[in-house]
Amino acid sequence: MDWFSQYPAVMALKLPGGRFEVDGALQWLRAAGGAGLLLGPGAWAVTGAARWGSRAALHRAEQRWARQARRVLGMELEIRGLADLPQRPCVVASLHEGFADAIALLHLPVPLTFPARDELHHWKVLGRYLERSAQPVMSTSSPVAAYRSLLRGARAAVTRGESVAVFPQGSILGVEVAFRRGAFRLADRLGIPLVPVVITGTHQVWEHPYSPRLRFGCRVEVDVLPFPEIGGSEEAAPRLEQEMRGVALRPGRAPARRFDPLRDGFWDGYDYTIDPAFEGLATLVADHRDEVKARRDA
Repeated sequence: MDWFSQYPAVMALKLPGGRFEVDGALQWLRAAGGAGLLLGPGAWAVTGAARWGSRAALHRAEQRWARQARRVLGMELEIRGLADLPQRPCVVASLHEGFADAIALLHLPVPLTFPARDELHHWKVLGRYLERSAQPVMSTSSPVAAYRSLLRGARAAVTRGESVAVFPQGSILGVEVAFRRGAFRLADRLGIPLVPVVITGTHQVWEHPYSPRLRFGCRVEVDVLPFPEIGGSEEAAPRLEQEMRGVALRPGRAPARRFDPLRDGFWDGYDYTIDPAFEGLATLVADHRDEVKARRDA
């Protein structure tokens, strides 16, 4: 009898910030070994560089960690359009699908800073990295407070010669979530380019928070698109949003994350808007919110 066949088909691994679930003992061993490497020596190298090294040393350590993570996960990563990356600080405005987005973005040949919501600082390993690497903290108390904290952190990063990675959707719910204008306004305010980046496939790597499922060998595609003229990012935002969504939904591409409230939940109390182009989904969410409000007012 195969020794591993004695073990359950699905096995879980508890880690700081979340839980992984994989198929069978072999994948569990692979996940456990990879987690030990990435959250042990790999994370120590990054936080050590953040605490005692230069910013350049930090960014080299971050990129090494991302390459390690890609190999551990067997991620098939394809990046196109690198010629459209400016050789100066910019706002990297990316679609958002999950935590593996950062692994893909750290393969771009530019030093990045990642503004993070304040709630992520409570994660043990991730919070330590965010604090020691001086990543901008985005307040979740209000949209105005979030933008102000983003602006302060982004201005400091640009002064250091770093680009700022921002997710205009502000959510990993799915490609149907409408963009917010903060990233575009930020680029215009700082007088730097806004570079649209389309990422698809990362939601399959780790499905958190919808599911603990972890997968190896996922195909991930990244497209860097041409950027608008400096100072015209906010004006170009509606066009760029549709272009980025169109690229994400091209047939044959690594699949984009799609939002299905009947599967994923409606996330009541969470601030998001469905793009009106997805009329059926927008109506479903609006009707649900009306029902919730009616129950509260009853």
